[in-house]
Amino acid sequence: MVTFQDIEGARKRIAGAVYYSPCPPSIPLSEITGMEVFCKLDNLQRTGSFKERGARNALAQLSPDQQKRGVIAASAGNHAQALAYQGSLLGIPATVVMPKFAPLIKVSTCQQLGADVVLHGIDFGKAKAHAHEIAKEKGLAYIDGYDDPGIIAGQGTMGLEIVEQIPNLDAIVIPVGGAGLLAGVSLAIKTLRPNIKIVAVEAQNVASFSAALEAGKPTKITIHPTLADGLAIPQVGTNAFQIARPLVDLVITVTEEEIALAILRLVELEKSVVEGAAATPLAACMSGKLKELAGKRVVLLICGGN
Repeated sequence: MVTFQDIEGARKRIAGAVYYSPCPPSIPLSEITGMEVFCKLDNLQRTGSFKERGARNALAQLSPDQQKRGVIAASAGNHAQALAYQGSLLGIPATVVMPKFAPLIKVSTCQQLGADVVLHGIDFGKAKAHAHEIAKEKGLAYIDGYDDPGIIAGQGTMGLEIVEQIPNLDAIVIPVGGAGLLAGVSLAIKTLRPNIKIVAVEAQNVASFSAALEAGKPTKITIHPTLADGLAIPQVGTNAFQIARPLVDLVITVTEEEIALAILRLVELEKSVVEGAAATPLAACMSGKLKELAGKRVVLLICGGN
């Protein structure tokens, strides 16, 4: 199980390699939501998402022998790019298995960052199974994009930064797909500031966290096409769910229309290019389902821009 100490350790490991992203207030978003909104801009990381935090932390903890052999992951994009980039900085070869639907830009960026990209399967589950086969065959370390303890601890560093950046915070809105980000950030935030409300937001078409809450354990769902492709995980991570479940105060589900509108508003009002997954926190705030946060100080995790 990941502990708060693991997150503090991760922070030391990623220092200097991962951008300490800003968390500025947004006047226009505050006006349209009726909240006092701050945006944690991890879309400004070198590879465009928060995933570098976990990737760096997990890679830095491998044995020298394993670092030489290399790592492999299945990813629809952001984890793949983060692993490729941080792997290249550390001299660790990275192989990435992506489902065939992965956006072309994510495939080519991964290749440019030095990863060996394998396209396999129609969905993430098939890509993941294939990655495990290659890992066994070639002696590569499989690094799970949302359930590896090193990944969860790395993502939690965002929570440490937010607490430093925004005093007297009331709530934080976090996108959930595999739940690694939710688990890490919730653990950091609730350890330091137990009164801050944790709101998890998922896309209606890929609501695997709600399904797990209902079943009492991670459970596989049928996923439908979504603008939030970064959240399209059919089953939340076991470790991630175990950590996040007792820490989350509220789960909000948003529609494709709400996500699309939030992407547009971020472009228009914030001049920010964000991906669907990263627009879900704003979508939740604009949905009318968070009336209790009116006038409150709220951080939105703008976690990716690919």
